[in-house]
Amino acid sequence: MNSKLGKTAKKDILIAGVGGQGTILTGRVIAALAMSEGLDVKTAETHGMAQRGGSVITHVRMGKKVYSPLIPQGDGDILLSFEKLEALRWLPFLSSEGTVIVNTQELDPMPVLTGETEYPDGILEEIESKAASLIAVDALNIDPVKKNPRVVNTFLLGILARLMPFAREKWLQILEQEIKAVLVDINRQSFEAGWQY
Repeated sequence: MNSKLGKTAKKDILIAGVGGQGTILTGRVIAALAMSEGLDVKTAETHGMAQRGGSVITHVRMGKKVYSPLIPQGDGDILLSFEKLEALRWLPFLSSEGTVIVNTQELDPMPVLTGETEYPDGILEEIESKAASLIAVDALNIDPVKKNPRVVNTFLLGILARLMPFAREKWLQILEQEIKAVLVDINRQSFEAGWQY
């Protein structure tokens, strides 16, 4: 067991976003890194009309031994969300000591687009009242995400990486393995920006 997570420690991470935001890729990078560190890892994905901007959720569980891929409600250590409403929607999965990392972007779900309802106010305040720690960032205004909004996921991954016991170089190595060669440079820059944030 090489990991600095310790012999009995576990880490449950829920990644939430909408279709096209890179939720699944982010989960794949985290899982690959944890496995490379000798941890047992289980993952699960759920897609809600992902092609049409529906919820996409990835569960990543790691530890000495993991028995189920799904994070039980109230057990999550970190909720990493690429959109505000998705963070609120999946907040019940976070433990009372958990951390939320959220991009403050608002992407209207279908009921808002069709006029059935309005995008809710006070989301960050509600999250802050329930999470032990909140890191909220307007990722679309951060270089290099400004240049390419599709790298929001690797920027937020860089922030998450600082909360994990794995070396920066190891994260970058796994990123290079998991991302198409043509996109490695912009994603590396994005990750570094998150790591420094």
